[in-house]
Amino acid sequence: MKLKIAIQKSGRLYDDSLKMLRDCGIELTNGVNKLRTDACNFPLEILFLRDDDIPQYVADRVADIGIVGENVLLEKQASVQLVQRLGFARCRLSIAVLRGEEYNSIACLRGKKIATSYPGLLQQFLDTENVQAEIHEISGSVEIAPGIGLADAICDLVSSGSTLFLNGLREVETVLKSEAVLISNEDIGAQKQEILDRLLFRINAVKKAKRTKYILLNAPNDKLDAICNLIPGMKSPTVLPLALEGWSSLHSVVNEDEFWNVTENLKALGAQGILVIPIEKMIV
Repeated sequence: MKLKIAIQKSGRLYDDSLKMLRDCGIELTNGVNKLRTDACNFPLEILFLRDDDIPQYVADRVADIGIVGENVLLEKQASVQLVQRLGFARCRLSIAVLRGEEYNSIACLRGKKIATSYPGLLQQFLDTENVQAEIHEISGSVEIAPGIGLADAICDLVSSGSTLFLNGLREVETVLKSEAVLISNEDIGAQKQEILDRLLFRINAVKKAKRTKYILLNAPNDKLDAICNLIPGMKSPTVLPLALEGWSSLHSVVNEDEFWNVTENLKALGAQGILVIPIEKMIV
């Protein structure tokens, strides 16, 4: 028995999804220009689909699980379960207007025409803000709509903002913050759930590794207690005596988000020779 996973057939989410699977030690047969492929060393079958179709394919049990942008999941409102946020392909669904246009608050959108590929999410946002506007649904090249007179504003996905800038637009409202999520159908079955649990075990090991760094340093013995409290690691740091009297070597892990603050404090406590090494997998 194999677990069927649907992923986007092209684009950034395709690349990031395949990278995650490979980071999990899953080897794929050649999937170039194919709509499906199999893993060589894990009971997994990969289906390559349009991102808009993935939630419904999972809901209809054509695929057991899928990787899709949270924005697409919420727009399609398919009957699926959100299993886990994956931490990549982060972006935001935002409203943008022409750079030279005056904009003070969302009230400026009343009576305006807004072009978008996400009419459902946009309508929910406008309803929450008690703003009535005309939604013009289009697919692709949304950002050119104000420049050609098709709409007064747009609601589209934004990552770096460079596309908005190139089209003379500026971001004024954030409708939704999105990232890649793993979804499953509502009745995956015991056998396939077991395979999914094995996959999640690997995914979590990779995610934890990306958020942490392995750190090695030399420290004066009279500061060991303070340094151990600063970098406790998973249980406690490894402490090894150095040939130089009065000094020890410490090995531990530190969270990526806290790394620079921790390093400054380590230096203040007299730590020397600090080495930082990326972690490939982290199993706790």
